[in-house]
Amino acid sequence: MQREVIAMLTHGVRLRIYSMWGGEKMFRGVPITRFQKWKLLTLLWMIPIESLRRPEVLRQLLKGLLSRRPPSWINFWENMLGAGFACLYAGEFRRNRPDHIHAPWGGAPATAAWLLWRLDGHRFSAAAHAYDIYEHGGDWWLKDKLEHAQFIHTSTEMGLRSLIEHGLDSGKIHCIRRGLDQMPRVKPLRSLRDPLRLLCVARLVEKKGLRHQLRIYAALKNAGLQFTVRIVGDGPLKPELERLAGSLGVASQISFTGHLPHNEVWDQLEWADVLLHSGVIAQSGDRDGLPNVIPEAMSIGVVVVTSPAAATTEAVSSGHTGLVAAVDEKEEWVEALREISRDDEMVENLRTNARQWVEENFDAHKNAKRLLAQFDRVIKS
Repeated sequence: MQREVIAMLTHGVRLRIYSMWGGEKMFRGVPITRFQKWKLLTLLWMIPIESLRRPEVLRQLLKGLLSRRPPSWINFWENMLGAGFACLYAGEFRRNRPDHIHAPWGGAPATAAWLLWRLDGHRFSAAAHAYDIYEHGGDWWLKDKLEHAQFIHTSTEMGLRSLIEHGLDSGKIHCIRRGLDQMPRVKPLRSLRDPLRLLCVARLVEKKGLRHQLRIYAALKNAGLQFTVRIVGDGPLKPELERLAGSLGVASQISFTGHLPHNEVWDQLEWADVLLHSGVIAQSGDRDGLPNVIPEAMSIGVVVVTSPAAATTEAVSSGHTGLVAAVDEKEEWVEALREISRDDEMVENLRTNARQWVEENFDAHKNAKRLLAQFDRVIKS
């Protein structure tokens, strides 16, 4: 959401920003109100006060709590956090009423916006992304919350289709992608791509399919292709993946860098020839939408090879803007990477088409204007 905020600020939008979970005190000169969790203790008297004002809201919440099971305890507490925020900040929002409230996620932020609407009629909109829609079957209250939003935005066509399948009004749902605040220069193609420089930027979790990716590297080694790998990111699977790399005989070719700041991720993209994304659908149902690093790589001239899971193929069209291969088809990955190492003409065509896709679809200023148009429509109505 930071890029959208930057773009909105450049268009003169006056913003009040609230963070439910830590972060900085300022963003681009705008103070951020950070939700202090100790304030949840004040709910002991705030809930009775708000319940006396709007007893029907409390009844509806209790009915919802008793009539459905949350998909996970994490999602339960996310929604409770959003409810607590709404209760504690309701008075502030009454005294200093915003023209519109926007929730950038379908979990806790959307719960807060929805309850502020229930309590005091604040108009709101909300976003729903892959985690909100798919993790354990989707957020606990997703349909209830979003059906009352003035509009809904999601960042992929896959998300749009899924929200319609949830029974939400298709006329209110808009696919508005994220975007780059500034377009980088396209780096020159390395004339000698031997060894091939391979990069993966991902949290080390199940949905990233990194076990498959390590086996692809083993297949590359067996095929005699020279390569070196950097895996940027951290997560609970790191010890397992390091052991697997050792057992597959590719540990010497792979560097696990851990988490890096975003500016250092760009340094890694400057180094890389290829970005690999081996996403899968996790057992929980969670999956990627379109990870930001894919269009970032496409913008700078790094060729993307991806699995067809989730929404990555909305940007990576095989043979046009990148290459696509199923994670369990290791030989397809070997052949794709062999071609990238040898065929300059093909690679330049992929890089040119990829950059064009980014300029047309992943410009934060263009996409922020689309979001602003929705805000203007709602406010003027």
